[in-house]
Amino acid sequence: SGILAIAAARLGAHRVYAVDNDPQALLATRDNAARNGVDTVIQACLPEALDATLAGVQADVLLANILAGPLIALAPRLAALTRRGATIALSGILNEQATTVAAAYATDFTASAPISREGWTRLEGHRK
Repeated sequence: SGILAIAAARLGAHRVYAVDNDPQALLATRDNAARNGVDTVIQACLPEALDATLAGVQADVLLANILAGPLIALAPRLAALTRRGATIALSGILNEQATTVAAAYATDFTASAPISREGWTRLEGHRK
């Protein structure tokens, strides 16, 4: 969550929500955001705080770098957090799991061709 959040903020995102289930990762995210001068843009939180933190938020871009199982389980929730036309990029997916993950998102997102490298796949698409 930290690296993606800082990159998004440095590339011009006005608001970034970094979510991680590891409190130590959230602390590192906050510290590194401050070092990079983007701490006012990034809000880091645990998944349990997500509903309160993101109440009414409709993201323009959603990035997730987690394993296939959580990506599949989170598909409806991530779809609900994105506005129509929003871009989604999913990574952390083993090549052999890409089709299953893509199927979980097919209802709500149009997909670009998967991009694979060194055994890992990135999926990209837009909210229908």
